[in-house]
Amino acid sequence: MQKVRTMLYVDDVEQVVDFWQNKLGAQVVEVNALPDDSENIVVTVAPNVELSFFAKSFIRQYSPEVLGATPSLILYSRDFEGLHNRLTTAGKVVKNNGMRTFNFRDPEGNYFVIGEAK
Repeated sequence: MQKVRTMLYVDDVEQVVDFWQNKLGAQVVEVNALPDDSENIVVTVAPNVELSFFAKSFIRQYSPEVLGATPSLILYSRDFEGLHNRLTTAGKVVKNNGMRTFNFRDPEGNYFVIGEAK
């Protein structure tokens, strides 16, 4: 299976990466120095799934055409209940097409969804 990497543009890369590590168990797999002295940090959030975080200030300077809304991402977890309990911004558990899901907000107000993996 190929690896999937999604790029996310945030105001504070370190704060957002810290959130993903401490609340969702993400592991840093790559740190890249960028020309503006900021860093691009890549984390693994599931087997073969990575999130690559860039500072919005870097993107505004080097690729302003791609700066837009955060993509809608659903991540699947077998630790569904544990994540729901750990995430202080977790929403109510609901069923979508027979699958239990909940949303959560990161420190910058971006929303993501966790689906219960079977």
